[in-house]
Amino acid sequence: MKNSRLANAFITAIAISGLAMLGGSALKMTALHQYHFLLLLLLGAVTSRAKVKLPGIDGTMSVNLPFILIAAAQLSLFEAVVVALVSATLQSIPKRGAQFQPVKIPFNTSIIVLAAGVAAILLHNHRLNTMHGSGSVALVAACSMFFLVNTLPVATIISLSEGPKIVRVWISIFHLSFPYYVASAGITSMVTTASRHVGWQIPLLVLPVMYAIYRSYQLYFGRMVAMAQAVGLVGVDRHSIQSELSSVETV
Repeated sequence: MKNSRLANAFITAIAISGLAMLGGSALKMTALHQYHFLLLLLLGAVTSRAKVKLPGIDGTMSVNLPFILIAAAQLSLFEAVVVALVSATLQSIPKRGAQFQPVKIPFNTSIIVLAAGVAAILLHNHRLNTMHGSGSVALVAACSMFFLVNTLPVATIISLSEGPKIVRVWISIFHLSFPYYVASAGITSMVTTASRHVGWQIPLLVLPVMYAIYRSYQLYFGRMVAMAQAVGLVGVDRHSIQSELSSVETV
């Protein structure tokens, strides 16, 4: 690790911030949405284990982001934070045979808890929800902040531990992850609108869509690795294809 002291201090600060968000949301806890909360908790947990290995980086991506955003939009702050906490924790647990790195869990979960908490606060902001007569402004603001809170700490820790400039790493993350965030925001908007007319079971219909996205990224990253191997580029520049999708494990 290039700058272990700063990196460790940064990880500690992120973990403390995540605990503060969790504690603050618990103090404001209201009555649970029961079945709606349990459904999103289950969907977030299940999709967090649908992970794709990212090429050129020791990390993975899962497709739990839409369910975290839906929880932030439709549930209370505390419920959204719990959905994010469970999803991120399960994602951070490596699959059988992979090396377990304990520091990943508090760092990754804290980032997602912070991102989900900020998103929920914005999505429930009365002023943002009444602008232009709809909640579109609040949703755009929430997704944008989720993206920034989720990706900037990752770019920072990579820069501190491995050396490249933060801006360079973050731009690489942006290039590959931005379409996924846009799609997740669109799904969240459609589900939130449909739920008002149909019911809280609507998020179940998102599962096939997320499975299709999961398979698409599997094929895409597989072809990327195959092309790199064909021209002898694998291992030459790890940071040329850095990405952070939903809650990638990069520490």
